[in-house]
Amino acid sequence: MKILSQTISWVFMPLFMPIYALLLVMYVPAQEELFYGLDCPDCVYLLDFQIKKALFYMFGIFCVIAPGFSFMLLKRSGVINTLEMETRAERTVPIIIMFIYCLGLFLLMSYTAKGSNLPKFVYSLPLSGAVVTGLFIALNQWKKISIHAASAGIFTGFILAYLAVNMKFGIGMLLVSILLSGIVMSARLNLQKHTLLELTVGWFSATLFTFAVNYFY
Repeated sequence: MKILSQTISWVFMPLFMPIYALLLVMYVPAQEELFYGLDCPDCVYLLDFQIKKALFYMFGIFCVIAPGFSFMLLKRSGVINTLEMETRAERTVPIIIMFIYCLGLFLLMSYTAKGSNLPKFVYSLPLSGAVVTGLFIALNQWKKISIHAASAGIFTGFILAYLAVNMKFGIGMLLVSILLSGIVMSARLNLQKHTLLELTVGWFSATLFTFAVNYFY
């Protein structure tokens, strides 16, 4: 059971979750339809393949490669003892780094894609990452909030907001995100990395703020 929980923790590690969310909305069919039946330009599925590939590369660099490299440098320099960042004190600098990368991606997207009429979600996803990591800089001073639970919350909040705008995306995707969140949090609980409170606060706060940013952006 421990090996399974460790595998789940690595497969669904926080750096990967925004990429999973992006790939899901890119390749699961959806019709851009608001509650009043009016078309809107916020269906990521309809984007050209080359644009999707460019977005994947940009998110991959800012959400996975650059942060991962930065965390390895922190470990090598002794700022953190392990990539798991076991203690609350170890997490402050990595969370700040993630905030900088998320905000940087949002600003880069806003500058390079200005006037291109891309769906709002390609901007709001990195912005919500910046908002949530900014919130966690403060929460980390109080409690060792689960970053795994928070990333699952970002995934769920993003899917919920996307579903609210693209009604034909399918409620099943939201159920998948909730089930995935439960699996990830159960794995962290089984490994005794966090308490139920740390997992719950991380997931609910990330879900709420991510939904708000992505829906109202």
